[in-house]
Amino acid sequence: MLYYLFEYLNNHGIHIPGMGMFKFISFRAGMAVLLSLIIALVFGKKIINYLRKKQMGELVRDLGLDGQKQKEGTPTMGGLIIILATLIPVLLFTRILNIYIVLLIISVVWMGAIGFIDDYLKKIKKNKDGLSGKFKVIGQVGLGLIIGVTMYFHPDITVKRKYADAKEVNRNNVEANFMPTEKSTVSTVPFVKNNEFDYSGILFWMSPENAHEWAWIVFIPMVIFIVTAVSNGANITDGLDGLTAGTSVVILLTLAFFAYLSGNIIFADYLNIMFLPNMGETTIFALALVGAVIGFFWYNTYPAQVFMGDTGSLMLGGVIAVLAIILRKELLIPVLCGIFLIENLSVMLQVGTFKYRKRKYGLEYAQNNRLFKMSPLHHHYQKEGYHESKIVNRMVIIGVLFAIICLITLKVR
Repeated sequence: MLYYLFEYLNNHGIHIPGMGMFKFISFRAGMAVLLSLIIALVFGKKIINYLRKKQMGELVRDLGLDGQKQKEGTPTMGGLIIILATLIPVLLFTRILNIYIVLLIISVVWMGAIGFIDDYLKKIKKNKDGLSGKFKVIGQVGLGLIIGVTMYFHPDITVKRKYADAKEVNRNNVEANFMPTEKSTVSTVPFVKNNEFDYSGILFWMSPENAHEWAWIVFIPMVIFIVTAVSNGANITDGLDGLTAGTSVVILLTLAFFAYLSGNIIFADYLNIMFLPNMGETTIFALALVGAVIGFFWYNTYPAQVFMGDTGSLMLGGVIAVLAIILRKELLIPVLCGIFLIENLSVMLQVGTFKYRKRKYGLEYAQNNRLFKMSPLHHHYQKEGYHESKIVNRMVIIGVLFAIICLITLKVR
């Protein structure tokens, strides 16, 4: 909103010292992350006290883990802190009519609402199962459908790809290196020479014209799958103090960096990557979310004063997925969100091997010969005797390594 105020005043000949800074994405991004961090730190404690007053404490199942029962009664639904601290700076410092910002705000509110309903049913209505799994999936699929359809059909969502033989000497005319703006389902493939993949290529039996026309048949289901998978991955990862928050900060910082590079034609030209018009604004959103999560992390580190609950974890996973999709970096998700993937796989492998061994060798054998001592994987290491702070710290370090690998893809092909 402040950007539009600056434009209005400037167009009417009113010049206020410092207002000119609002035309720079870097300035607005810095202000957004600073404000979101302050909001989370200042109002976080008030929200925690309110949740404690309303008896929104966590009900902990006894899984035989050290220190587990001590967490009984810790306020949950702390994702509200992240949502509040993100939306206020985003509304103030971004061009909120930008289609990418609109999609990201919808993602925050949509997934936050699904998580809030789940937490509300658990804590207020005392329904231990919360929102039915099928309704969560319906909500995730709904968001994926909105994102996929908008990405495919909205006229403002375009790309500019470089000519294969572009060699620019005069940096004042870098746009000459790029093809005309186009609607496309092209994405980024890591460690591949030309670094691009078009979903229409999957429809190889069609002519190129028909394949581009029908690419939505492949693209939209892929978007739905990614949103659902990453959202659930973040939700499953949220089992130790600071784990989802810490790993999410690393992921979001990486995506914010990608957004800044992809939205700047000079950097896009230098790095030989796609230029995404109007994408620079998402840098502000991503950094606002980073500030909010760091502020929440202040209260969520061991021993946690608040848990994010499904309100936060489902929202974070959904927004990370949407950010990756609009940045055309969704094929990097298995690496960038490697911790989420590992946690997800540990649950799937645990369930799969248990069912197989039960069917082949009987229930008693399956119970005594599990693949992991407990899933998700972070609980396995707890059973091994590792303190949860050490598990969290090491998983965040692994997340940093994954992020560095993703950044390397900018040049290594």
